[in-house]
Amino acid sequence: MKQHVVSALVENRAGTLSRVSGLFSRRGFNIDSLTVGETEDASISRMTIAVSGDDAVLEQIIKQLSKLVDVIAVRELDGTSCLRREIMLVKISVDEKTRPAVIEITGIFRSRVVDVSPTTITVEATGDAKKLDGLLLLLRPYGVLELARTGLVALERGPSILSVSSLSVPVLSISN
Repeated sequence: MKQHVVSALVENRAGTLSRVSGLFSRRGFNIDSLTVGETEDASISRMTIAVSGDDAVLEQIIKQLSKLVDVIAVRELDGTSCLRREIMLVKISVDEKTRPAVIEITGIFRSRVVDVSPTTITVEATGDAKKLDGLLLLLRPYGVLELARTGLVALERGPSILSVSSLSVPVLSISN
């Protein structure tokens, strides 16, 4: 199964997230990752939804999302033409002997140490899923105590934008 990334502009109001996630639940689609945040316009939020499935599943998801009143625009973001990032915070168990090795690994991955205590180091890392997974692979032997990941955020490269004026799905009009 291929992972697809769907970007949607939605009305920034109470209940929108519930309606979108409910749509996935009712249709039996699993959400791998869902992030939501305000755009440059406070009345609009951007949802980045990562889902696994074939092309038919993706087509169904886009059609169903486009039918929701709160959804302004929706489009798949192709992996080759978009930037994908996550933020991860990971708390690692350390002692005097292991602390330098953990700090060195952190530097190799261009991550930052954001908190230090006598027995732990907390690392902040930003990047694509492969980079974060690679960092985790090297840190696990030291003891991962806590882990938090934001989920995927993505934007298309170059001048292409998803905006209110560039609806990627046809607008259906019903006349009497």
